[in-house]
Amino acid sequence: MTSSVPWTDRLSTGTEATQDDVVRWYQNTREGKPYVPTMIWGTLQTEAYATVILGQVVDFLGIPNDVPAGVAKRMQRQQVLYDGEHHYDVVLGEQALYTNIGGPEVMRQQIERLLRDLGLASLTLGILPSTARVDLFPVHGFNIYGDGDRAHVELVSSSVDITEQSELDLYSKAFTALSSAASYGDAAEELLKKAHNFWASTPLQG
Repeated sequence: MTSSVPWTDRLSTGTEATQDDVVRWYQNTREGKPYVPTMIWGTLQTEAYATVILGQVVDFLGIPNDVPAGVAKRMQRQQVLYDGEHHYDVVLGEQALYTNIGGPEVMRQQIERLLRDLGLASLTLGILPSTARVDLFPVHGFNIYGDGDRAHVELVSSSVDITEQSELDLYSKAFTALSSAASYGDAAEELLKKAHNFWASTPLQG
């Protein structure tokens, strides 16, 4: 089964209510496997980075502007990284480290956050190098939750939840291919440091 909800409906009252739903979902779901090719996964975003992202959502969709409240909920969601009860196997595309969200200072701080979080017991963070050879054609970002009983995809116009087992099997297969090609540990740290050096040397007005 696949269900789709337009963003303009889901966010009709602003970002806070949806972020509140996400907080509850994460609290109740012990494991997750997100693949995020071009931006930082929400649960690892800094407050400044999340403020820019949610501000862009508000402007693009023309929904009520409650960005500070939405950001506060997104920060609350991140407590699952520290409660000792959750684990997330995350694959970020290397491009996510260079997509300019908010300018060099926001990006520098965001990369520093990722470097700090590399050692979290709740997190397995892989970076998929832009030149990595992957046994899979390029695909959109997605999240697999729990024991693989739900996949979530965010499109320009809507969010999609997938629960059909045959489709979920394909998402699991895709995640295996992507994670197999990703860099972990010291290799991931080197990619993060390279991105940090890039943003640290980029003029603030760049």
